Amino acid sequence: MKTFYFALQHLTRINIYKGEFDEAAFGRAALFFPLVGLLLGILLLLAQIVLSCMFPEPVVSGMLVVLMAIMTGGIHIDGFMDTLDGVFSGRPREIKLEIMRDSRVGAFGVLGLVCLFLLKYNAFLSMTAPMIYQAILLAALLSRWSMVYAIACFPYARREGLGTLYNRYTGKRELIWATGSTIIIATLVAWAAGLILLLAAWGWVHFIGSKLTSELGGLTGDVYGATAETTELLIYLTVFPLFGYWSWLFSAPWL
Repeated sequence: MKTFYFALQHLTRINIYKGEFDEAAFGRAALFFPLVGLLLGILLLLAQIVLSCMFPEPVVSGMLVVLMAIMTGGIHIDGFMDTLDGVFSGRPREIKLEIMRDSRVGAFGVLGLVCLFLLKYNAFLSMTAPMIYQAILLAALLSRWSMVYAIACFPYARREGLGTLYNRYTGKRELIWATGSTIIIATLVAWAAGLILLLAAWGWVHFIGSKLTSELGGLTGDVYGATAETTELLIYLTVFPLFGYWSWLFSAPWL
């Protein structure tokens, strides 16, 4: 349970574990990232249902974007902005890594955040039930699974930082367990569409991981956060053509 508490504490604002820090348990916490993602999705879904009874759809859509940022403490958003500032700076590798470490936000980070929020807002605004229910759960689940894949399959670019613990203790075994649980949950939530979206998430994170490893010599904690944010958006956007043309893919035959 300690490992799950570390995953919950790292990816959300929920702080349950009060004991001593255990680097091995923390490093293996990525195993539970998809489950934490599912929890976030359930909380966001419940919020959507409740808020829809009190506010018009545009207001609810904006609230959902803000609520997700609040529940995660903005940790992935910060990594997303830092990654954009570094990668698009056009500087050598070491300078890019220093820019990503800098707490100040640059123009690329701000522009990227505006685009991210606008696209998420419009995605929420354009979805109807039951599409939005499945999309929220799948986006939260698969985006956190993408972090596990990035951690397990690509080297870490720095010699220090909490990311080194993930890279040291999260390997193929943790990835297999995380992927297995993700497949089961995605299938239960959206049947064949869940598996198709998992493949889309894999393709995206593999592309990002390969590209940034070639540029930076590996990935960083900021890149893990950027991976989660961009994968989440990818799922929201991919749901539209899937649901529009092949809505039967979302309907489990046993329901």
